Amino acid sequence: MKLPIILLPLALAACNYVTMQPNTMDHGAKVFADRGGFTMRREIKDELAARGFKVAVGTMRSSREYNGIDDDELDSITNDSNAIPADTKYVVRVRERTDVFMPYWCPFNGWWWWRFTVSIADQETGKELLAWSGRGCANSSIRKLEGFLDQLEKKK
Repeated sequence: MKLPIILLPLALAACNYVTMQPNTMDHGAKVFADRGGFTMRREIKDELAARGFKVAVGTMRSSREYNGIDDDELDSITNDSNAIPADTKYVVRVRERTDVFMPYWCPFNGWWWWRFTVSIADQETGKELLAWSGRGCANSSIRKLEGFLDQLEKKK
């Protein structure tokens, strides 16, 4: 009976996988991020803008009407594309699944369970600065995002 209780913390510790290049993001640089998204995509755009980055979503090259389709499914059936502005320093890509309401797991940590992957790449060097595959309650995922961005930003 004690074995499942011992294994539970170990299973939870493996919810996120991160690799990053600390002290690599320039303050105030232009960042391109895809339009829309569920919660993590919106949160990362808002957090970068709050930190002084210039967040751009580019201009649409083509468009189709869609309603209620998952982002991954949408990518496979449409030809929508965005033009990335020429002066963009970083590109942020977020893939996420629909949030799951978790009243029994996340009652004091945002209520929602997020599952996502985040990539931040430098357009000039072609290097990936952050690769994060994660899942977790909303508030703890936001705190992790803030911590990762603190590490990525160049120290003044």
